[in-house]
Amino acid sequence: MTQFTADRTAYLRHHAWLAVAGMGCATALLWLMGNPDFWTGAPAGLVAIVLRGWYLASEELGVTWEVGDTTLVGPAERNIRLTEIQTLRSMGSFVQVITRTGDKHLIKYQADPDDTIARIKAAQHTRAS
Repeated sequence: MTQFTADRTAYLRHHAWLAVAGMGCATALLWLMGNPDFWTGAPAGLVAIVLRGWYLASEELGVTWEVGDTTLVGPAERNIRLTEIQTLRSMGSFVQVITRTGDKHLIKYQADPDDTIARIKAAQHTRAS
């Protein structure tokens, strides 16, 4: 059975990019509103994302997905039959799984999303043989 766990480095990298975006957006919004202290948006955005990352880290980094003989099993009782997976694509450090019925799932914070996709496809191919 192949397991996919969240990678701490990918998690931190993702949150660093969120912090940069949050800092820029908060600063720009305050500037557009005419606030003379628009610079305060940068530290506010940084603090917001750092707190978010710290608060969610134990939950997000504890998630495990497993590929079995016939299914991809994830958190919250997600059971996806390998034959039902239509599309696999990487989105940054995430892998998006789309089923034939249109259900979408994210395998988050993968160190190597392309490897995750390749291993799921290999399991699908083995199942089809």
